Amino acid sequence: MRYKEDVTADGAGVEKITGLVRQLLKKNSVKDKDTEKAVLAAEEAAEGLIGHASPDAKITVFVRSFFGSVMVVLRSKGEKFDPVPGGKIDHLIDEESDEMVQETIRGILLKSVASDFKYLHAGGINWISFTIIKSPRAHLYRTLGAMGLAVVVGFILSMVAETDIDDIINDYLLIPVYTVYLNALKMVVAPVVFFSIATCIMQFSDLSELGRIGGRVLTIFAITTVIATFVGIGVFYLFRPGTPMTSIMDADSVQKITSQTINISIKDMLVDIVPSDFIQPFVSSNMLQLIFLAVLCGIVTGRMGQYMQTVRNAFEAFNDLFLKMAMVKIGFMPIAVFCSICSMMLKVGISLIISVLGIFATFLVGLLCMIIVYCLILAVGAHVNPIWFLKNYIPTMTQVFSIASSNASIPVNMEACERMGVAKKIYCLTIPLGATLNMDGGCVYMSVFALALAKSYGIEVSGASMLAMVVSIIVMSVGAPGIPGSGLICISVLLTQMGVPAEAVGLIMGIDAFVGMFRCMSNCTGDVVTSIFVAKKEKMLEVKNP
Repeated sequence: MRYKEDVTADGAGVEKITGLVRQLLKKNSVKDKDTEKAVLAAEEAAEGLIGHASPDAKITVFVRSFFGSVMVVLRSKGEKFDPVPGGKIDHLIDEESDEMVQETIRGILLKSVASDFKYLHAGGINWISFTIIKSPRAHLYRTLGAMGLAVVVGFILSMVAETDIDDIINDYLLIPVYTVYLNALKMVVAPVVFFSIATCIMQFSDLSELGRIGGRVLTIFAITTVIATFVGIGVFYLFRPGTPMTSIMDADSVQKITSQTINISIKDMLVDIVPSDFIQPFVSSNMLQLIFLAVLCGIVTGRMGQYMQTVRNAFEAFNDLFLKMAMVKIGFMPIAVFCSICSMMLKVGISLIISVLGIFATFLVGLLCMIIVYCLILAVGAHVNPIWFLKNYIPTMTQVFSIASSNASIPVNMEACERMGVAKKIYCLTIPLGATLNMDGGCVYMSVFALALAKSYGIEVSGASMLAMVVSIIVMSVGAPGIPGSGLICISVLLTQMGVPAEAVGLIMGIDAFVGMFRCMSNCTGDVVTSIFVAKKEKMLEVKNP
């Protein structure tokens, strides 16, 4: 929807603007509450422009709708002014004129009922813009559009351009942009996990309550991890994907992945939880060590006496800072998604995607089974309507799909939990913990792809080797970093343990970025389900009769 009209800069013009906004929004089935907010915002903005308009000036009103979001823009010739002078009225009551007080109140009202408020004075013209309705699906639409465009552009380039040109575009444009974005996300991952968990622990004055809630969270994580592993094994033996094939990836790329390792010793993993210094866990993004430090800081803060509130305020401020930094970076996700998918199309093309389509489809069936498991946990274990959950979480589910990182998805998952009525005390604990400890999608992935690749190389997995594989998957799911690319490292370690040639990783390396999106979506869904389950059991779910 796009609308433009000129009105007079007087009282009649204000009435026309408000009437126009109300008419257009009701025509587009906008809720009455949102409509009245928009009308009030438009009225206050128009009054501000009229008060500083040039003689005989008119106000031009624009109403724009894009991907479910609605924006109003007002423009008029006039002198520069401050729409929100000071932002406070206490100091104005006795010192300034009634007109100044009214302008201040008008600005405060405008900012309170409209988001993304912006003011600009350029070329003797005042511009005021604000968003009336901010669609939660706008980011999803942009991301899906970027994915579709990337597939088309990548396919066209792979068909039309020479291989050398494709390599130049990939190596000097797509991969650098995606790498820069990935580094920007990784930069805030460790602080987000640390401060989120620490501030959550500080809210518990009773450590027994913390132990009870934490116990429930870890129990659900353990149960779903085991279920996910056996779901992956089950769907593999149901469809038996995997046919003899050879890797099309170059040896250097395979060697780069297989040379990386993940410790699958339970003893060493437990010992390594306690770091030797405070800084290294942040530098290396060691999630288990960060969780240990966060829990320790959260508990100790409650025993700091007169300094307790000061430390708590500082932690909460840093928590908000890094969460907002993460959300800002997530806004640029469509660009990174475009570069990632387009790069995949240029590197591997359609032929590789088709060759592993059976394994990929089996993996998706496993994830669908996990969605059913989550719905059963909510319906049977917590008496929560799974339809209500899916209706509220699907927009976020598709958003974390595009992010492809459990740790980077922490802010959007917290936002989803808050929207669904989960108490902050619960989701500030479950979501950061789940980003490290709960990798259900990763368990399904490792089970299906490891068995399928073993079958492709004629290696039978049964008995003791199957048990060893299950234990390794569960242990690695706890220690694996929740970042893009971690799945390849895990699967290479697992394949080596099973006696599968290292070159098998090359069969799936090209599509791992795309598969990782589905892994992340499943992982995050499990985290949010756990949050709702625990909140309902603790009577901390604020939505009635979900």
